[in-house]
Amino acid sequence: MNVNQLIDMIVRTVVRRAVNGGVNAGFDAMSNLGRKSRKAPPPQHQPEPDPERERIRQMRQARRAARNEQEL
Repeated sequence: MNVNQLIDMIVRTVVRRAVNGGVNAGFDAMSNLGRKSRKAPPPQHQPEPDPERERIRQMRQARRAARNEQEL
């Protein structure tokens, strides 16, 4: 076996592994891209606040504020 043939064989092996690694990385990136887009939930808008709940929340805050003033 000639030295040039040996060097060519080694270079071909290294290049083949590098190309295969790049191709595999590309396929992995593309498969993850599809998976990521499916996991992201669509943005949802907040529902209108219920006036009754808002009234109760304000009453609770007022009670809390009055209680805090009594403690001081």
